[in-house]
Amino acid sequence: MGTIPEQLSTHEDDGEVTWISRDRAGFERVAGAEPAAKGPTLTLPANPRTRWIAIGVGVLALLGAVVWATHRGGPAHVALADQQNVPLITVVTPGVRSVTSSVTFTGAIFARYDMPIGNDGDAGRIVAVYVEPGDHVQKGQLLARIDDSVLVPQVNRLAAALEQAQAQAALSAAEYKRALGVQAAGALSAEDIEKRRATAVTDAANVKVAAAQLAEAQARLNRTRIVAPIAGTVLTRHAEVGQIASTGGDALFRVASGGEVEMRGQLAEQDLAQVKQGDAASVRLTGLPQSFEGRVRLLGAIIDPTTRLGEIRIALKPDAALRPGAFARGSVAVGSAKRPVVPQTAVLVDPQGSYVYVVDANDHAVLRRVVVSDTSDDGVVIASGLTGTERVVTTAGGFLHDGESVKVTTTGPGAG
Repeated sequence: MGTIPEQLSTHEDDGEVTWISRDRAGFERVAGAEPAAKGPTLTLPANPRTRWIAIGVGVLALLGAVVWATHRGGPAHVALADQQNVPLITVVTPGVRSVTSSVTFTGAIFARYDMPIGNDGDAGRIVAVYVEPGDHVQKGQLLARIDDSVLVPQVNRLAAALEQAQAQAALSAAEYKRALGVQAAGALSAEDIEKRRATAVTDAANVKVAAAQLAEAQARLNRTRIVAPIAGTVLTRHAEVGQIASTGGDALFRVASGGEVEMRGQLAEQDLAQVKQGDAASVRLTGLPQSFEGRVRLLGAIIDPTTRLGEIRIALKPDAALRPGAFARGSVAVGSAKRPVVPQTAVLVDPQGSYVYVVDANDHAVLRRVVVSDTSDDGVVIASGLTGTERVVTTAGGFLHDGESVKVTTTGPGAG
């Protein structure tokens, strides 16, 4: 290792650097360097640790001098706490427009006359089914058939018994007629004539009994044929071949009379008082863009004491898209008035109710309480709280404070 230098002499005129050793009092010039005039000398401590500390202090002093020189001639520094950012907002002057007030409700599509059809005869096994859900049927059309292998012979036997009774009754009536013919000649006693009359009456009654028994058997036979009591559309089918159809069991089919459908929903108590029978209504189904027009057909006579809701039924024209059971949303127009309509983003809600922010003449955001009467595709209809001439903040109202200074942008629809 060489000798550790202790002093460094720098000459600014010619850049000559001279190392001063511990053992020499003079200067040892670096090879190739030429003499130069005297200049300032920087002396470093001998201890390496102390030397590095001194270098660090010098660097910090240099940085401080640079910062001071930079800010001495520049603008005055403003503390961050004293800076104020004025929010830039967009406003709209809604004005007033003619809007139709409506009440809305939810419900489902139902067949107007949904008739269940089951087996009203003797229990039996289903041997044939002739319709499927969605089929249109006529009154009296055969839907299914139950096994009649036992009833058919009974009907035939009773039919034969009826013919036998009729023949016997005809013979008895003829004998009684002949007896009356010889009554004047005294060929038969009055007792014989009376017996023949009684026999004729009895045989005639037997004919009626046999006819009634045959009619009963035929009726039981007819009930093995499940037919449509009305014309309409088959909604559901629960009948399968081989199934035992019992009297009083579940309905085998459900048929909508004439294909007529309606919407049934629940309407709030305060809204029910505004709706009248015959009012125009609009019904929308989930997943379908079009609406279906109808009329209020029925309003519930009672209000549910628990839910405070009443029933409403909307008569609709038959349509293949109106399937019973589908979820639906309905609305009924109840009046028309001129109201301000603001964007939905302008209306905020807190525990006290709905409110908006309006910008006053001094460009301050002012909280304004409003009452919302309805919503539409155009925005929110304000029933009270706005006149339509105010500058209403359209977005970001939740970040404002009442009385805060704002800057209104000149861009955007309805900007003021």
